[in-house]
Amino acid sequence: MSFSIGIVGLPNVGKSTLFKALTKRQVDASNFPFCTIDPNVGNVAVPDDRLQKLTDVYQSKKVVSTIVEFVDIAGLVKDAHKGEGLGNAFLSHIRSVDAICQVVRKFSDPNVVHVAGAVNPSEDQQTINLELTFADLALIEKRRADVEAKARSGDAESAVQLKIFQKARAALDAGTLLSRITWTEDEGALLRPMQLLTMKPMLYVLNVDEGEATKETSGYLPISAKIEAELSEMPPEEAQEYLISMGLSSTGLDRLIVASYKLLGLITFFTAGPKEAHAWTLKNGATAPEAAGVVHSDFQKGFIRAEIARWQDIVELGGETGAKAKGKVRTEGKDYIMQDGDVAYFLASA
Repeated sequence: MSFSIGIVGLPNVGKSTLFKALTKRQVDASNFPFCTIDPNVGNVAVPDDRLQKLTDVYQSKKVVSTIVEFVDIAGLVKDAHKGEGLGNAFLSHIRSVDAICQVVRKFSDPNVVHVAGAVNPSEDQQTINLELTFADLALIEKRRADVEAKARSGDAESAVQLKIFQKARAALDAGTLLSRITWTEDEGALLRPMQLLTMKPMLYVLNVDEGEATKETSGYLPISAKIEAELSEMPPEEAQEYLISMGLSSTGLDRLIVASYKLLGLITFFTAGPKEAHAWTLKNGATAPEAAGVVHSDFQKGFIRAEIARWQDIVELGGETGAKAKGKVRTEGKDYIMQDGDVAYFLASA
């Protein structure tokens, strides 16, 4: 299981620079608005020291990391829904992502123009949310119009759907993101397939000056895209020294991924052995059979039991055999809730 993050922002806020640093892919990040037209898509291996330690223990021939996909789209401007700039049609490129990362600008650089004329992170955020809202309103209104006639003719199912669309439209008209509304199971079942942007979890990244990268800002994840760009060009040891010199304990990528995991309610479990060490992404609260299904659908269907150990025990005791000898490998059944950092060995019927 991988997950995807859509990167949105106004022009010249540094989102394409951040994307380039995150993915180490060359994208155009020139100093003029609307440089990004087609979406840039890049897959990034999630860094995880635990996976490397398991690999070292087993001397695994193959290592497979969890993958996060980043999608960088064209910059939005105020009134994009009215056709300003390049419009908001590019938002369609991120309807399928799991979460949206809004990049807003706080860095001060007179050589990089701000499309709104002044640096104001809260106004940038309001502009982005407004455009996401208008994009969703267009979809909701279309679906509402489709069912309204049927509802008036007495179709019961259409009448129920009409009320749900009216509820969604009322929230959006009031400027409320749909993710902040409580939805029943039936309401969610109708709205989720529409991939509404304002129903998605949101991360807010504040692109700051280099000296502010360590400062906490309520509601934002502070990242210096300039620092990340420099780090992406350095060898690992040199990058680590640079991080320490800047007073940072981890890269912006690491912090962004951790925040994404928390936002989406994800955990990582591992399978490991001489052939392969593999990190898997799973929803927090998932059971052992569901975890087995992530590895292979047949494993979930034929699930018998799972042998579970903490990754620390596997590393400290030299592998599964040593962990078993010390009683650190447990047999778990269908009701076991997987924990972050579990190392699992699944037994399933053919």
